[in-house]
Amino acid sequence: MEKQPSWKVIIGMEVHVQPKTESKMFCECKNDPFCKDPNIHTCPVCMALPGSLPVANEKAIEEIIKLGVALNSKIASYSCFARKSYFYPDLPKGYQISQYDKPFCQGGELSVNGKKIKITRIHLEEDAGKNFHPKGTDYTLVDLNRAGVPLIELVTEPDIESAEEAKLFCQELQLVLRYLKISDADMEKGQMRCEANISLVPKGTLEKDKLSGTKVEVKNLNSFKAVERSIEFEIKRQSRILERGEKVVAETRGWSEGKQGTVSQRSKEEASEYRYFPEPDLPPILVDPKDVEKLRDNLPELPQEFRKRLRDEYKLAPSAIEAFTCDKNLGNYFEEAGSELRAWWEDTSKEKFSKDIYQLLANYLITEIKKYLSVSKTDIKDLLVTPENLAELIVMLYENKINSSAAQTILAKMLEKGSDPDQIAKELDLLQISDNSALTEIVEKVLSNNPQAIEDLKSGKEQILQYLIGQVMKETRGKANPKVVDDMIREKIFGK
Repeated sequence: MEKQPSWKVIIGMEVHVQPKTESKMFCECKNDPFCKDPNIHTCPVCMALPGSLPVANEKAIEEIIKLGVALNSKIASYSCFARKSYFYPDLPKGYQISQYDKPFCQGGELSVNGKKIKITRIHLEEDAGKNFHPKGTDYTLVDLNRAGVPLIELVTEPDIESAEEAKLFCQELQLVLRYLKISDADMEKGQMRCEANISLVPKGTLEKDKLSGTKVEVKNLNSFKAVERSIEFEIKRQSRILERGEKVVAETRGWSEGKQGTVSQRSKEEASEYRYFPEPDLPPILVDPKDVEKLRDNLPELPQEFRKRLRDEYKLAPSAIEAFTCDKNLGNYFEEAGSELRAWWEDTSKEKFSKDIYQLLANYLITEIKKYLSVSKTDIKDLLVTPENLAELIVMLYENKINSSAAQTILAKMLEKGSDPDQIAKELDLLQISDNSALTEIVEKVLSNNPQAIEDLKSGKEQILQYLIGQVMKETRGKANPKVVDDMIREKIFGK
C-alpha cells in the first residue's frame, strides 16, 4: 500500500508582467526589451546619469489599475513609489524604483476551477537589464534595453495547494492579461515570469499556523511546465529533508531545465534588507475614483464570463469551450460563424434551433482550421475561409447535402482558394443525391439483385441493411445520401 504524504503543501505565487506601453516606466525610451541591437533604447534617465529625473508612465499606471479592477482589488486613491536597494549589476542606479507599503492595488481574487485564489497586492516597478556571459570569455556584457521597462508584479496569498493548481493559476492570469490587452504575457519571451514560494507543514496543521513552515522561493520560471515541475521537485526535496528530521533552509533557488531540478542560488532576503524608503524624485500618485469607475465600465468580457457564455448559449463540450477560451481569436471566429448559423436557421423558418450544429462547427474549427493555422503558420485574420463560408459548409453537411468525406475535400479547397463551398461542391460533383425519385431506380435494382439479402434482413439480420446501403452507394459512386437510402430500403421491404 502506497504511503500517504505526511505534509500539507503551502504555495504562494509572484508573477511579473511587462505591459505593452510605448515607452519605459520612467523615461521616454521605447519599450522594446527584445531589440536585437544592445543598448539602443537608453537615455540619461534609464542609464542613471547624474542630474536625470524619472517621470512615471501614465499608461502603465492605467494598465495596473485596469488589472486590479478586473481582479476585484481595492484601488488605492493615494499611492507612491519606493526605492528598493539591492545589488543590481544590470540596473545602473544600483536600486530599483518599486512600490512597498502603498501599492496601486490591494486584495482581489482569481478563480481557478471554482476555487478563489486570493491576491495580496499588485504593484508597479521597473525591470532590470540583461547580463550576457559570452562563452569562452571571463567577462560579462550588459544590455540596458530592458532596464526601466514597466513591470507589474502580482503577489498571491498562500492559498495554492499543489503544483497543478499553481500552473492553472498562472495560465488563467495569462488569459486575463491577454483579454484585457495589457500584455501578450509570452513566457518564452520573458513578458511574464513566475516565482513560487513553497513551504511544507505537517498535515492537520490549523489554518492559523499554516505559515509555520520554512519558505523556499524558486525564481524566474519561464514556462508553465517549469512552474509545475519545479514545485513538484521542491515538494519531494523538502519532504525528504523533513522526514530525515532536518530543517529546510530558507533560500532562493532556480530551476535547471537540464537537471530537471532546483538549484540553490542565495539565502533568502527579508524585506528589511531591501531598505525601502519613499522615492524622493517621484511625487505620490492620486487616483481619481471616477477614472477607476470608467475603467470598470469599459472592461471587456473576461475568460470566466466567456466560458459561461459558450456553455450556456452554445451548449459546447468542455474541450471546445477551453479551446476557444484559450485562443480568443479562434473563439471570436467561432462566434462570427455561429451568428451566420443562427441567421440561416431563422431564414428557414424551422420551429426549433438545434444547438448541436454549434458543436459540429466547433469540431471543424478545432480539428481542421486550427490544425491548418498551426501547420501553415497562418494568422487567423489572414485565413481565406470566411466565417460566412465555413457556416455555409457546416449547413451543407448538417442538411446531408454532402457527406463528411466531401466536406473535408471542399474545406481543403476553401483553405487554398477561399471559394464558396456550394460552388466547389458543384464543380467537383460532390453533392449528395437526396431526391427519392433519383434514387428509386437504383434502390430497386440493388434489391432485385440481392433476394437472399432481403430474406436475411426480414429474418432479423439487421447488419444486412448496411450491405444493401453500401451497394447503393457503390452504384452512385458514393453520392447517395445514406439516411435517405436507409429509409427507402426499409419502406420497400417492411412498408415503413
